[in-house]
Order: sequence, then structure tokens, then C-alpha cells
Amino acid sequence: MRPSVLHALAIGLCFVPLAARADTSVPELAGYRMSDYKEPTPATLDGAPALTVAQAHTLWTQKAAVFVDVLPQPPKPANLAPGTLWRDKPRLDIPGSIWLPDTGYGALAPVTEDYFRRGLTYATGGDKGKSLVFYCLRHCWMSWNAAKRAKSFGYTHVLWYADGTEGWSEAGYPLKEQKPFPRP
Repeated sequence: MRPSVLHALAIGLCFVPLAARADTSVPELAGYRMSDYKEPTPATLDGAPALTVAQAHTLWTQKAAVFVDVLPQPPKPANLAPGTLWRDKPRLDIPGSIWLPDTGYGALAPVTEDYFRRGLTYATGGDKGKSLVFYCLRHCWMSWNAAKRAKSFGYTHVLWYADGTEGWSEAGYPLKEQKPFPRP
């Protein structure tokens, strides 16, 4: 991220009231949220305030960060009758995002953790200093978990956009249908 963008973002974080974002009464966890993912989230990630819609939009318009969606992808039902057509539910994302579904759960299977690592490496070109913005839906712990996990992988500029695609769309910003990053 360019220094001027970092400076503007830091100033913006200081002057945006926390009540405009996530719930200030919800404490951060020391570890990951393991269940009940669609519940009110904290206002911070490791003490840093969640991005507002305006801050996320600034980063997006300036192409100053990689946007990462971690919303799960509904699986194909195992009990479909033979010959039944299955169509994945479309996912509308912030344009230019990478969608790494199922990577925001509290515990990840080794194959999913590897998928997450590979997706982040692909999205950042292997640069762990590149700014990353994690999101999914409003009041969803999965983006919080994924951002926290990316930090544990050594990524140093991890930001969390708690309002997700709902806040983005309510602000009148565009969404675009996205396909998930290929799995092994």
C-alpha cells in the first residue's frame, strides 16, 4: 500500500466512531470463533478497528489492497437423484476480489488451510506485506477468523471489513458475480 493511502487510512480510523461499525460490546476472542458464525462481531481485530464502508471503498478505488471474500460455498447435496441438474448459488462480490470459500471457519482441515495459504499467495504474488481486506457478510465471524488466521501466516497488513457485501451494496457500490478460487 502506498504511504499516502496508509496515512489517510490511519487518520480515518482515528476519527470514525466505533458505533458505526461492529458492536463495541462484543469482546475479541484470544483464538478463533468456533461456532455461531452469524452473530454480532467485535469492533476490532487484534485491537485495530474494523474498516468502515468508506475506508474499504477508498482502498478499493485506489487499488491499494487485495480484497478477500471467505463466505462459504453451499455444497452440492449428496442425495440428489441421478440426472438432477445442480447449479451453484451465485456469489456477488466486491469487484476484483478473490473468493476463498470455507476458509473462515474456526478450525480448518489441513486441505482447507493449504487452499487458504495458496489462495493468499496467489492473490498477493507471495508478498506478505501486501494489504489484505477480509470480508464476507455483516455480523459474520468468518471474515474475522480468516483475517486473524492470515496474520498468523505472517501477513503484516491485514484489515477487516466487517460490513461485508451487505454494507457495500447498501452504500450503492457495485457487486459482481464471482467464481471461487480453484480448489485442488
